Amino acid sequence: MAAMSDYERRLQDRVLRPLVHPGRAWNITFAGLLVVFGIGLVAYAYQLRNGLVVTGMRDRILWGLYITNFVFFIGISHAGTLISAILRASQAGWRTPVTRIAEFITVVALTVGGLMPMIDLGRPDRIPHLFLYGRWQSPILWDLLAISTYLVGSVAYLYLPMVPDLAIARDRLGVTAGRWKHAFYRSAALGWRNTPAQRRLLHRAMTIMMVLIIPIAVSVHTVVSWIFAMTLREPWNSTVFGAFFVAGAIFSGIAVLILLMALLRKVYHLEEYLLEKHFVYLGYLIAAMAAIIFYFNVSEYMVTGYKPNEAVDFQFNQMFRGQFAGFFWFYLVGGMVVPVLIVAFKRTRTIRGIVVAAALVAVAMWIERYFIVVASLRIPLLNYEPRNYAPTWVELALTAGAFALFGLVILIFVRFIPVVSMWEQAEQHAVEEGHRASPAVRPALPDATPGGGA
Repeated sequence: MAAMSDYERRLQDRVLRPLVHPGRAWNITFAGLLVVFGIGLVAYAYQLRNGLVVTGMRDRILWGLYITNFVFFIGISHAGTLISAILRASQAGWRTPVTRIAEFITVVALTVGGLMPMIDLGRPDRIPHLFLYGRWQSPILWDLLAISTYLVGSVAYLYLPMVPDLAIARDRLGVTAGRWKHAFYRSAALGWRNTPAQRRLLHRAMTIMMVLIIPIAVSVHTVVSWIFAMTLREPWNSTVFGAFFVAGAIFSGIAVLILLMALLRKVYHLEEYLLEKHFVYLGYLIAAMAAIIFYFNVSEYMVTGYKPNEAVDFQFNQMFRGQFAGFFWFYLVGGMVVPVLIVAFKRTRTIRGIVVAAALVAVAMWIERYFIVVASLRIPLLNYEPRNYAPTWVELALTAGAFALFGLVILIFVRFIPVVSMWEQAEQHAVEEGHRASPAVRPALPDATPGGGA
């Protein structure tokens, strides 16, 4: 077996270090998020005991923060599997250090997002009824099946490229990682020895999952949009909601990916691998998606505003100059125009500038989900005064707990799993440097030199 290069050894030392020594920042952050999550659990126990009457949801505005969070988390899940699969399929070499983080986000966001409708049900004993008495005509049942399929596929798509890295952790860390953690690496690596046969099988499995996961990911947020579009509400009465939701999911997903990349880069000192070009390229994607989202908004509001009825007039008034006007104009300007301007100018097209743009997009897209849910439900269906919705402390605590849970699971992942795909990164570096990677980290390519990993 050929000796590792200095780059490969340095890469492994840097990426594997957090698995053994997470650092003080990890411990403090984990403790803080655990407290917030605990408050969310207390709020849920209170809601479970007293019912949904402790929330601000009523018969006229029957959805609130819970469904807003559901749509947001399912949306950002597209950051990983969909973006990663597209970049893999296009053989974009720069995506190598980004894909693992993106795939983390997918699995965690799907897990947290899937909990929100269960909380919104009020009574968890209703959950089995979806399986036992669900109606196939209902988009809610379609959504349940789509998200379940997507979660299973995303876990597999995350796990497959991790196998060689888990084997590296098994061999490099040994018992220094802890007895039970070493046992985890040994079992999770599935006996990986980097043989030519194993590389061919891994490459084939990754290719199959890459092809399957793209249509599955698109179908998930399309079905989420149908829950709204197939309901008799004027602002939801749109045939382009599917494309609008998928584009918005990719938009917000890229933003969250950039934020997490910047955080991990700073905390774990990954500056050598997460370069400025990775942020700039993702910034270009943000700018492109911002233009697409802006086009959808202009098209939607222009068409409906050209032939208004009472419901459209009500919607336009509350969005453009009413109680939601401040947030709405922030969504349009801060969430779309400003990020494009940040990316457009070289002076602001830096890591810091791209992170600011991503933060604006993430906040704006959560607000947009709130508009879709709450603002639309405020429109009277009959001749009565519209009701307002104000979330209670229970809903706010559960929302904070959901975001804390998202952070906690990410922290647990980076405590056990390498955040950068070492074998892919080493191979990409070898390609860029014009020489072959060491057999210890050579990727699963079908045309690898025979016997190179034996």
